[in-house]
Amino acid sequence: MSDTMKAVDIKGGKGPISSLHITTIPRPVPTGSQALVRIRYFGLNRMDILQREGQYPVPPQAPSTLGVEFSGEIVGFGGSPEGSFKLGDAVFGLAYGGAYAEYIAVSTHMLVHKPAQLSWEQCAGIPETWITALQALYLVGEYKPGRSVLWHAGASSVSIAGQQLTRADGAKAVYATARSEDKVRFCEEELGTTKAFNAGKGQEPWDEQVLKETNGEGVDLIIDFVGPDYFWQNLNAAARDGHIVSLGFLGSSKLEGGEGLGAFVRKRIRFEGSALRSRDEEYQGKLRDQLVDHALPKFIDGSFKVLVEKVFPWEEIQEAHALMESNKTKGKLICKIDW
Repeated sequence: MSDTMKAVDIKGGKGPISSLHITTIPRPVPTGSQALVRIRYFGLNRMDILQREGQYPVPPQAPSTLGVEFSGEIVGFGGSPEGSFKLGDAVFGLAYGGAYAEYIAVSTHMLVHKPAQLSWEQCAGIPETWITALQALYLVGEYKPGRSVLWHAGASSVSIAGQQLTRADGAKAVYATARSEDKVRFCEEELGTTKAFNAGKGQEPWDEQVLKETNGEGVDLIIDFVGPDYFWQNLNAAARDGHIVSLGFLGSSKLEGGEGLGAFVRKRIRFEGSALRSRDEEYQGKLRDQLVDHALPKFIDGSFKVLVEKVFPWEEIQEAHALMESNKTKGKLICKIDW
């Protein structure tokens, strides 16, 4: 096996889409609990755009190469891997970085055996999105059956996962927002969401739509990726004793305007921010186990859908990033590495 490999790099360390290119870098060497995985497919995530632009705080243990989710085969081990894996195993998993490459060294605690019922490209689109949704819903949001949940950016991959998880676990109602009628229909018809609200320009404010739909009660749990642009509306749409979980900033990161914070006290609202990539391996390993126990059986029997929008040859990584930036997708973007 060569000491080098091909990987996607960023000219100058950060930059626009045109800075992405494939080059040769040293192949990682697994240590400790790590496995060396030869990658067949890797998934794209919006954090990749921010990291490419130099706006994402990369964990210190992460390599500079983009990418956190992948599928492939184990070709090597460090000194103390998890005992359930062996050479040649087909796996998919979550990493701190380095998935835009032919090989990755990743903790075996973050690997999952690939089911025969799922394709390689489907498996590459599961780890980051579904584990993020599980974390937001259960560990941070403290969801319990019988509560209502609103997922913002309803056609994004994490919200696609979250709407399915919430429906399957006895929610009182599952809501979503999206910024086009096409995506609203997608949430309702493809995912079975109770009601999706058009949050696009020229529409009735989505929080007022929520209050009408809930007879003024609001929503128990709101999962938000948009950030300050939705902050005041989130307060309005939240139910008494509601919980708002903030996972990102698709819009602005600066809070402006508003009519005061009285709703926090009046409604007894909890507002909580969270991130997955900065968590330690033990925390992420628990979520891996939850994915295996809670979601994997439903992937296998077809109850949960892994929606892949498009698969690109990894040589077309610039085109893949351009489509991701367009915000026109309804599912995962995946890149394939030919062996």
